[in-house]
Amino acid sequence: MTDNAQQQPSAPHTELPTQYAPADVEGPLYERWVERGYFEADAKSEKPPYTVVIPPPNVTGSLHLGHAFEHTLIDALTRRKRMQGHETLWQPGMDHAGIATQNVVERELGKEGKSRHDLGREAFVERVWQWKGESGGQISGQMRRLGDGVAWSRERFTMDEGLSQAVQTIFKRLYDDELIYRAERIINWCPRCLTAISDIEVEYQDDDGELVSMKYGEGDETIVVATTRAETMLGDTAVAVHPDDERYKHLVGKQIRLPLTDRSIPVVADTHVDPEFGTGAVKVTPAHDPNDFEIGQRHDLPSLTVMDEHAVITAHGPFQGLDRLEARSAIVAALRAEGRIVAEKRPYAHSVGHCSRCKTTIEPRLSMQWWVKVGPLAKAAGDAVRDGRVKIHPQEMEKRYFDWVDNLHDWCISRQLWWGHRIPVWYGPNGEVVCVGPDDEAPTGEGWRQDTDVLDTWFSSGLWPFSTLGWPEQTESLAKFYPNSVLVTGYDILFFWVARMMMFGLYAMDGTPPFHTIALHGMVRDQFGKKMSKSFGNAVNPLDWMDKYGSDALRFTLARGANPGVDVPIGEDWVQGSRNFANKIWNATRFALMNGATVDGPLPDAAQMSATDRWILSRLNSVVAEVDALYEDFQFAKLSDALFHFAWDEVFDWYVELSKTTFMAGGEPAKVSGRVLGEVLDVTLRLLHPVVPFVTETLWTTLTGGESVVIAEWPTDSGFRDAAAEKEIESLQSVITEVRRFRADQGLQPGQRVPARLTLDGTALAPHESAIRQLLRLQPEGDAFSATATLPVAGATVALDLSGTIDLVAERKRLAKDLAAAEKEKAQAEAKLGNEAFLAKAPDNVVDKIRGRLAKADEDIARIRTQLERLPQA
Repeated sequence: MTDNAQQQPSAPHTELPTQYAPADVEGPLYERWVERGYFEADAKSEKPPYTVVIPPPNVTGSLHLGHAFEHTLIDALTRRKRMQGHETLWQPGMDHAGIATQNVVERELGKEGKSRHDLGREAFVERVWQWKGESGGQISGQMRRLGDGVAWSRERFTMDEGLSQAVQTIFKRLYDDELIYRAERIINWCPRCLTAISDIEVEYQDDDGELVSMKYGEGDETIVVATTRAETMLGDTAVAVHPDDERYKHLVGKQIRLPLTDRSIPVVADTHVDPEFGTGAVKVTPAHDPNDFEIGQRHDLPSLTVMDEHAVITAHGPFQGLDRLEARSAIVAALRAEGRIVAEKRPYAHSVGHCSRCKTTIEPRLSMQWWVKVGPLAKAAGDAVRDGRVKIHPQEMEKRYFDWVDNLHDWCISRQLWWGHRIPVWYGPNGEVVCVGPDDEAPTGEGWRQDTDVLDTWFSSGLWPFSTLGWPEQTESLAKFYPNSVLVTGYDILFFWVARMMMFGLYAMDGTPPFHTIALHGMVRDQFGKKMSKSFGNAVNPLDWMDKYGSDALRFTLARGANPGVDVPIGEDWVQGSRNFANKIWNATRFALMNGATVDGPLPDAAQMSATDRWILSRLNSVVAEVDALYEDFQFAKLSDALFHFAWDEVFDWYVELSKTTFMAGGEPAKVSGRVLGEVLDVTLRLLHPVVPFVTETLWTTLTGGESVVIAEWPTDSGFRDAAAEKEIESLQSVITEVRRFRADQGLQPGQRVPARLTLDGTALAPHESAIRQLLRLQPEGDAFSATATLPVAGATVALDLSGTIDLVAERKRLAKDLAAAEKEKAQAEAKLGNEAFLAKAPDNVVDKIRGRLAKADEDIARIRTQLERLPQA
C-alpha cells in the first residue's frame, strides 16, 4: 500500500446520495477528466513512457461489443500505468477504411441515381471527405461514453497530411530498396468492389456447388479432368499430370483438343499434381488460378484471360457476354451435348473464397499490380519474436504467428479504388516510371500521368505505431513514445495488422520493433458461446447496456471474462450482476462514511488494532500483490475476480459486518477501525479504478477529498502480513458460516433470535463473542436454557436451544419426506445408467443429464441426513 491517503487533504465527507445513478455521473466526470488534461501525454516529461496505440476503428464504424471489450482492457492498462507514475500515451485515431468507406459513399450516391463515375475522381474523393466530416467517426463520442482515457489532442486519421507523408516516404524507400515492384500475377479480384484484395481479406466458407468431370481430346488421346469452375475451361492452356503417373506417360508432350474451342493444348508433366486425387489429371488455366499460374510459369504456357473485371465472359464464341455463373451452366450443357460429361456431382460442398467486405465470391484473376517483396521484411518480423525483442502473450499464440510470417507470399498492395493513398508513381510518355517521395516534385508535362490505383488500407495502418508520432520527422514524441509498450489486439487480426506493423516498424525504425509485447485477446460471443451477428439475431449495441446499467457495469463484465487469447461470452444478466457490484461498492462506502471511515492521519500501530483490523490489512496487501502480478500477465479476468471477491466478500460482507459492534460501541477502538476501514476503502477503490473508473472516482474523491483517483498513486504492497490474525478470522468465519448453514437447514429465519451458549475459552475466538452473537442473532442463555443442538466448530462449541423455535416433529417429517424423494431420484438414475441397452441408444447429452441428476441426488441425501442427525430429539 502507499501512504497516498495521508497526502490527500482531508475530505468533509459530503453525504452520498442513497442510490448510485450512473447516467448522472459518467458524462460530467469524463468531460472533467478531459478538461483537466489527465489523459494527455508530454513528450518532454522525464517520467518513464508507457505507450499503447488504439487499433484504429474504421471511420465507417460505430462502437460494438468487440470495440468496448478491447478498449476496456487498454484503458485499464493505461489508467494503472498513469497511476504508477508513467508518462502514459494512449494514442487515438481512425482508419480511412478504403473499400468499406468507398462502398458506403457509393451507396449514398446510388440513392441519388448516380455513380462515382458521374462525379469523376476528384469530386468523388471530395464527397467522401464531406461524408467523413458529417457522418464518420461517431465512434469517438461512444469512446467517451465508455470512459476511454485517450489523448484526444493527438487524435489521428490515416489520411491526415502527416500520415500521408509517412505513407509516401516509406513507399519511396521500399521502392528504392527494390522491395516494392510492379508485376502481372494472379490476385484475388472482387467483381462487386472492382478491386484486388489481399489473401487475408478473403473469407472462405463451404458452398454448395458442382463437380463436373469432363473429357478432353479424342480417341486414344483422351483425358478426363474435373472442375468446380467449368467456365474457366475456355482459358485452359494445358492439362497437367504427375511425371511418374504411368497412366499418362504416353500423352505427355502431345497436343489434345480443347472442347468447345478451335484450340489444341499440350499435356505437361508437373510434380504439383497429386496422382492420387481424382483422375490424376488437372486442367491448367494460368490466368484464373494461382496454382495454375505457377504451373504456367514453369512450362512457359500462355495466359488467356477469359473474364472481364465484372466476371463476364470475354472469350469469343457463344458464351461471350454471359456472367460467370450463367456461363458455367451453359458450358456444362454444351459439353453434355457433345457427350463429354463423364460425371456430375451436385451439390458438391467445397471451400469458396468471398470478399470480406461485400461477401461476393472472389475471382482469381491475372492482373498488373503493385507488390511488396515480403521475404526480408517477414524474416525480420519473425526474428524479433524468436530472439525475445518482442513477446507474444499468451505464448502459445507464437506458433500461429510463425506459421504466418514464415510462409508469407508477396503482398499485393494496389487497389482499384479512388478513396485512399494514391500510389506515388508517375508514368511518362516514353515508358518512364518515376516514384515520387514527399520532398520530390512530381513530373509535369504532356503525357505524364499518375498511377490510378490506391494503396491497401493495411499499408497505412501498418505504419500506425510511428506515423502517429510524427515519423518521418524525428519528433520529440517519436523519441519519447516509440516503441509502444504493448499492443492489445484480437488474435483474429494477428495476420492482417500485427504482422504488417512488425515488418514496417523494423524496416523504418532501424531494427527497433514497434512494441515490446503483443497481448492477444479473443472475440466477444454471446452467453452460449455463439458468434455475435445481426443475422443470428444476437448482436448487442453496447450503448443499450451502458444506458441501462452504466458503463462501469459493462466494463467490469467484459474485463471479468477476459482470459488471454480466449473468446469472451457475455450475457445481459452478467452485466446486471456487475451493476449490482457497483451498487454494493456505493452502499458500503456510504455506510463507511456514516460510521467514521477516514483517511486522516497515519495508520495506527498494529498493537492498537483488533485482530479483525490486522486481518483485513494483511489481506489487502496480499490482494495488492496479487493484482499487480496479474496485470503484468494480462490476466484481466483473474484480477477482476480477485477484486470482486475481496471487495464484496471480505471487505463488505465480513470486515464491515464484523466491525459494526465496534462502531456501535464507540471510543478509541471505533476510531482505529474507522481509520483502517478508510485505508481499506481508499486502496480498494484505487485498485478497482482502472476497470470501473466512474463509480470509483465519485467514491474516492468523496472519501479522501483528493483531486481525482485518475492521478492518484497506484497502491503498492507495504509488506504487512499477519498470519495469526488471518488464521483467527478464518476460524471466526468458519463458526459463523457453519452456524448460519445449520440455522438455514433448520428453516430458521435470518433475523430469528435463538438462545445459545458459546464455549470459546482457550480459543482465539474468545474476544469475538459479541460479534458472533450479533452476526448469528444468538441471544444469551436463560435460566431455562436447554442445549438441543451442539455444533463443534474451529475448536469452539456453539450450543443452541431450539425448543420453542421450530416444530421438531413437523421438521423431522418434512426432512424424511425430502430424503425419500432424493433416494427415489437416485434409484431411478442408477437404474437408467445401469441399463446397457439405454446407454447404447441414448444421446450423450441425455446420459450426461442423468449423471448430473444422480450426483445431485447424492448431494441431497448427504445434506438431508446431516440435517436429521443434527436435529434435536422431540
